[in-house]
Amino acid sequence: MKRRDFLQTFFSLFVKGALLSTAGYMYAKYIEPRQLTVRRYEIVHPLIPKSFDGCRLLQFSDVHLGYHYAVDHFQRVVKRMNDLDPHLICFTGDLLDEPNKYEHVDAITSLLTTLHAPLGKYCIYGNHDHGGYGTNIYKDMMENAGFRLLVNEWVRVRQGNEQIVIAGLDDFMLGQPNFAKTVQQLPKETYTIALIHEPDLVTQASVYPFHLQLSGHSHGGQIQLPWIGPLVTPPLAKQYVEGFYDVEQLTLYVNRGLGTTRMPFRFLTPPELTLFTLKAGL
Repeated sequence: MKRRDFLQTFFSLFVKGALLSTAGYMYAKYIEPRQLTVRRYEIVHPLIPKSFDGCRLLQFSDVHLGYHYAVDHFQRVVKRMNDLDPHLICFTGDLLDEPNKYEHVDAITSLLTTLHAPLGKYCIYGNHDHGGYGTNIYKDMMENAGFRLLVNEWVRVRQGNEQIVIAGLDDFMLGQPNFAKTVQQLPKETYTIALIHEPDLVTQASVYPFHLQLSGHSHGGQIQLPWIGPLVTPPLAKQYVEGFYDVEQLTLYVNRGLGTTRMPFRFLTPPELTLFTLKAGL
């Protein structure tokens, strides 16, 4: 190849590579993080009572408000959640990225208050909720917004004479989780949903009488590559990254979350809301 032809080819490849890199950067930072997806699934189990057949449970997770995630963005997501008309809402942790530095606590509390779920709104701590001296900030926000904050405890959700149970554990990285305390006096033969922020704890949770574990924390890795998968996942989200897994008798679902942290990018991991429809099995 002549020197001139070589330089032309090199320059062409350089320009194309630069354009592709720029396009990828813009997409991962400005487009995909705003491409909210709604995943819909049916959960069938023989312990789900007939009165809960068709009950819609909405899970959202890992908002990380304050880190490239603004109030107006969350406002649109809250409207989308209400449009899904859930009976139950479960938040699986990490509301504010740095709670003690966040300036719009009242605005976010007001938005959370507008979420409507006739069978209740439930939440747990994530590591960021405890971090940044945020334990009480998060607690006050969620309770003022009508959420029941579950910390190593469970509650009954009733429909007439029938019930299911929602249990919630404290965060495993910065909290004081206690499985034994959580399951104390748990009613037998009752369908039980466990809210646990970090998904890799499913191996421990599987020895307890839980039937469905809802987790977040992983963000789906935030950046995935074809044939490679997630580039980086946080501690306690190394083995279970997104979607469904069966571990012993326990079904785990890992939500990709809404926001980002550390890096304001998403690639092949769009933010998600998950709507589960409970179905009474035979």
